Amino acid sequence: MTPSGGPLRKIVHVDMDAFYASVEQRDRPELRGRPVVVGGSPNSRGVVCAASYEARAFGVRSAIPCSQARRLCPQAVFIPPDFRKYSEASRLIHGVFREVTDRIEPLALDEAFLDVTENRLGEPLAGKVAKYLKFRVREVTGLTASAGVGPNKLIAKLASGHRKPDGLVIVPPDAVEAFLAPLPIDALWGVGPATAERLRALGLQTVADLRTRRPEELAAHLGRWGLFLHDQAFGRDERPVETSREPRSRGAETTLATDIRDLDALVELMRHHAEDVAESLRRAGRRARTVTVKVRFSDFATITRSRTPEAPVAEAAELLALGEALLRGVLADDARAIRLVGLSAANLVAEDAPRQLRLPLPELQT
Repeated sequence: MTPSGGPLRKIVHVDMDAFYASVEQRDRPELRGRPVVVGGSPNSRGVVCAASYEARAFGVRSAIPCSQARRLCPQAVFIPPDFRKYSEASRLIHGVFREVTDRIEPLALDEAFLDVTENRLGEPLAGKVAKYLKFRVREVTGLTASAGVGPNKLIAKLASGHRKPDGLVIVPPDAVEAFLAPLPIDALWGVGPATAERLRALGLQTVADLRTRRPEELAAHLGRWGLFLHDQAFGRDERPVETSREPRSRGAETTLATDIRDLDALVELMRHHAEDVAESLRRAGRRARTVTVKVRFSDFATITRSRTPEAPVAEAAELLALGEALLRGVLADDARAIRLVGLSAANLVAEDAPRQLRLPLPELQT
């Protein structure tokens, strides 16, 4: 049984290491060992899409302004993103996943959950399956991945980030609570800087501290999110790995390092999301009837705004135009700072589906 009392599952979370930056270093040997920042120009209002581990050592992180990244690491090499190249690497990586199982839940180009309770290797130990995945990904792509193994998605995801890069952490069911106890509260899903500050103001520093509070007390401070955090503190997570042969949506989102209201920086981040989503749609051979912007504010309130254009869209420029208009509407209606922004494409149709054309109608004769 899992810590939550549900059926025992064996879940692997695979997360590529500094994916975009690692692809650039793989393809350009002169960049290996150097700090690399994938994103906009340091002289623009652009934001960082990805940073190599050499750049991260200087405090460079995704979603911070590129100008700030240059101040933190003057010797960094700045490279514009090439989503077609990253998409090709992702295609190879997901091909490796399918060698093991069809129960795959992609989260982005560079990470996915895999349910390996039953697998094509016939291997009962999920840790050995994870080792195989890491080996094959490196063999096929020349890139390293970190993997986490656990009885549910929460534990697997936390484990995969525990010893990056090129890490492997296995958390069996009877070790879940011990694994979680010493972790800082901001290691849990959804606990960003603002929420962490509120929890620390309550005297909560670690997951073990969180367990000392009743669910009702946390809900009084954080609403339903407090109940979810209480479940996380004990390693409870009933969510299955969700698979679908027909893609229902494609999306990308980023939690910002600091809460901001700078429209230019948010639009630049939206531009990267649009390129990412467009490339994902191209790979799937789909166009989208609906485009949605997701915004999470500094107080953790989350809203979405959607628009359905006259014809399905798939190009990055189309997605960005719709996303930017929706984002501007959100900022016009709300003065709070933003901690997360996302863009998604849904109600997908086949790329070759007939388009509905709007034809001019002749004037009726009376």
